[in-house]
Amino acid sequence: MSLFAYQAKDLDGRTIRGMVEAPSRDVAVEILTERSLTPLNLEEKRVNRFAWLAAAQISRIKNKDIVIFSRQLAVMASATVPVVQSLRILEKQTDNPKLKVIVSEIADEVEGGAKLSAALGKYPEVFSDFYVNMISSGESSGKIDEVLNYLADEAEKNYDLTSRIRGAMIYPAFILSGLLMVGAVMMIYVVPKLTAILTEAGTELPFSTKMLIFVSNFLANYWWLFLIMLVVGVVLIRLFVRTPRGKHLWHTIQLKIPIVGTIYRHIYLVRFTQSMYTLVVGGVPLTRSLAIVAGVVGNAVFKDIIERTIKEVEDGNSIASIFSQSTVVPPMLPQMMIVGEKTGRLEEIFKRLSAFYTHEVNTLVTNLVTLLEPMIMLVMGVAVGFIVSSILLPMYKLSGAV
Repeated sequence: MSLFAYQAKDLDGRTIRGMVEAPSRDVAVEILTERSLTPLNLEEKRVNRFAWLAAAQISRIKNKDIVIFSRQLAVMASATVPVVQSLRILEKQTDNPKLKVIVSEIADEVEGGAKLSAALGKYPEVFSDFYVNMISSGESSGKIDEVLNYLADEAEKNYDLTSRIRGAMIYPAFILSGLLMVGAVMMIYVVPKLTAILTEAGTELPFSTKMLIFVSNFLANYWWLFLIMLVVGVVLIRLFVRTPRGKHLWHTIQLKIPIVGTIYRHIYLVRFTQSMYTLVVGGVPLTRSLAIVAGVVGNAVFKDIIERTIKEVEDGNSIASIFSQSTVVPPMLPQMMIVGEKTGRLEEIFKRLSAFYTHEVNTLVTNLVTLLEPMIMLVMGVAVGFIVSSILLPMYKLSGAV
């Protein structure tokens, strides 16, 4: 198979440029003809195909790539650039090899008569059910440019929020990693030399000193076993978390961690309310909106609540009934949803709740960053104090006895 860069005319006389994959030039011409294109120029691209395919398979599509794709497509849609032409432009501008291939295939699908939503739906690992359904609602209402702009705005908000949270975790992660490395060096090389004096003296040692000596000897002599146990433990935990029961347990623990659990809870509430507002405003039925959001909320506990809510709504009950029974959902959420149902302004309620919980997440992240530094200093102080007391106090007693 070879790659051919083509220039062709479509049925409306527009010049189309793109890439086509075919075993020979004649087959490439046939493929273009089947797409109702008249080839003007066809040039075989001399590329290292193995390296190109390997890069396309190995590269990972990040959230940032989808943000840029959505924004650029939204800008071109607002400028009334045809969808196929927009996709061809994005295909050339995209740096990610894997996304470049996907955009090219989507452009081929749309050029062949498929809807944009249907073409995007063939890549669920890249474009979520939420993304595809919003595009579909835009196609139905004739407001595809507005939907694309909205999706781009929401994608940027989500990316910004995720980036802020990750940025807040860099400093404590760096400090804790350094602390663990220094601690390991001390336990393996420094502590054994100090505790050797206490052991040779033959005096009764306190429990903390005995524990320190045991840990130090274990790390010094069996560090390789510790690494194996650590790797095996991480692998087993990851495998368990991938099971439905393990995922539900992990997500339950995640929501109960002090401070961090509150941030996670509010993040999932932002995803729920923001996605529901977008889908309801886009004309997607309520039960269908709930089903879509259940797949994108990102937490097994909230997914279970939403799935049970779908059954309640299908039975004619309130959307807030299951939420009001849950202990992980703040009481304000079901109360506001009840008000939205009674007044017929549920989408506006979701919009206001999304704005409120977004502000809460920003505040909580800022507070967490402020609290982390003294917390880390406290942990370091306790660790250093434990080591010092376990070594120096027995030495002091030993020197006093002498």
